This record gives sequence, C-alpha cells and structure tokens, in this order.
Amino acid sequence: MGDLKKLYFIYNPHSGREQIRTKLFDILQIFSAAGYELTVYPTRESQDAIEKIRNLPAGYDLVVCSGGDGTMDEVAEGMMQREEKIPIGYIPSGTVNDFARSLKIPRDMKKAARIAVEGRDFPCDMGTFNEEHFVYIAAFGIFTDVAYSTDQNMKNVLGHMAYLLEGVKRLANIPSYHIRFSSEELSEEGDFIFGMVTNSRSVGGFKSIIGRKVQFDDGVFEVTFIRNPRNPVELQEILGAIILKEIDSKYMYSFRTAKLLVEADGPIPWTLDGEYGGECSRAVIENHQKALMIRVGQ
Repeated sequence: MGDLKKLYFIYNPHSGREQIRTKLFDILQIFSAAGYELTVYPTRESQDAIEKIRNLPAGYDLVVCSGGDGTMDEVAEGMMQREEKIPIGYIPSGTVNDFARSLKIPRDMKKAARIAVEGRDFPCDMGTFNEEHFVYIAAFGIFTDVAYSTDQNMKNVLGHMAYLLEGVKRLANIPSYHIRFSSEELSEEGDFIFGMVTNSRSVGGFKSIIGRKVQFDDGVFEVTFIRNPRNPVELQEILGAIILKEIDSKYMYSFRTAKLLVEADGPIPWTLDGEYGGECSRAVIENHQKALMIRVGQ
C-alpha cells in the first residue's frame, strides 16, 4: 500500500449546541474510510485555530474544520499566513453558518464530512480588512454587533430569532456614522447607519439584499451602504426594503468592487465574519481572488 494521506481535523467543541459530540465518531469513521491518517485537535480558546493552522508542519494533504463561521474564519486566517496552502474542508456546527450555506455545504454533519474528503477544491476569494483576513463579510452599523453581543445560550435556543430580536431592540436609537467611501466604481460621503462588504449569498441568515449573481471567485465584493433615515417614515421605508430584500436606491448604495476605502470622522466598530473586528476610522478592504481552496460538493 502507498503512504496514507494525512488529514488534520480541528474543531470547536462548544460551537452551536455542542452537537459535534454525538457526531464525532461518525465523522472520524468517514475520514478514515477515505484513506486518511488522522490528527484531531479540539480548540481550547479564541484564536487557537489561527496559531495551530499557521504552524502546522508540512506533509498534510487536507485540513478539515468544524465549528461556526468564527472557527472557519480562524482556520482561513491561519492558512493565509502560511507559505504552503492546504485545501480546507468545512463541517458547519454553528448557529447561523452563512459561509457554509452560501457554498451549499450541507448542515448535516456526516454529509459535510463526506464532501470534505470526496468533494472538489474550489478556489475562493479572500478579503483583507487593513491587516486582517475575512472570508465573507466586513460590516458596520445596525445589526452587525448582534452576532457577537447576543448571549450564546440565547443564540442556541432561539437561533435566527435571537439575531432579529436583538436587532429590532436597537431600532429606537440607531447610531449613524459620517463616512466617505471611495472605490473606482463609486465614491460618496454622508451619514450611514449600515455598511457591508461581502462575498456571500447569505448574511445573518438573510439570503438577501446582496446581489443575486454573487460569485465567490470573481475577484469582486458586493458592497451595500444604507443612509441614515431622517425621520420615522424613511426608517420604515428602509426596513421595508430590508424585509422585502430589495435595494431601495433612495437610501441605499449597492455596487461591486475589488478595493474599497472607508474613512470616518471617528473610530467605527466593525464586524468581520460575525466576530468583533475592532474599531478604526480608516479601513482598506481588498479582494484577493482565488486565494483559498475550499472543498465543496461536486
């Protein structure tokens, strides 16, 4: 027999409802049956996965990660910091899993495990936000802090509803930010309550106001900015557009670009792939075409 292929499996044991516990044996069986020698590592703390993947010794043929979008994000960050890139399989186990849904990776963990070992390598765009990488979204403003400020137990019990309820609670006092955004395609200045730069068909579970023809390997992001409503009527119109998942050109800018500069009068809190991404008053956001290999279904 030839040498066994080597697979590094890294998972977040606390993701979602800790559902990986009951599926772990089946997942490992699938990997083993596919002819892989396995190394298994449960993450211990935030940022753990970045370091593990960045420092992974040579010789691995495949990395598979299981967890929510945050785990996937850390694995992708670690991989982007490596000289030698290895394909990544993804078994989603988080609450929302925008990225997996967008790439049509099934929620069924055993099916996702089979895709990880039998699927094809898809060269996926990656984003950089100043120095940091992100996989599918960088955003600020209304709704964006919901993902990381919603209590984990509440997330598990209520799923999507937790995001929505938390978001609606904020509508009474929406912060707005005075910003200038500039790209080759479009530049504007004004007061905005929301902005997102995305490489995904589904954000926060909304399959949404982002363009319908999203490609993950086209080298451009979909960008949406929502203006600050000046009165309750305008706010209702904006919310109506979001609920109907339509772009309302009176209040929204929507365009595609490979590189965007966002400048604000003061620091703005951003979210990157659903996790808190820090505050900054100047953000350079760039698309790196086909920078990462992700295993997807045939």
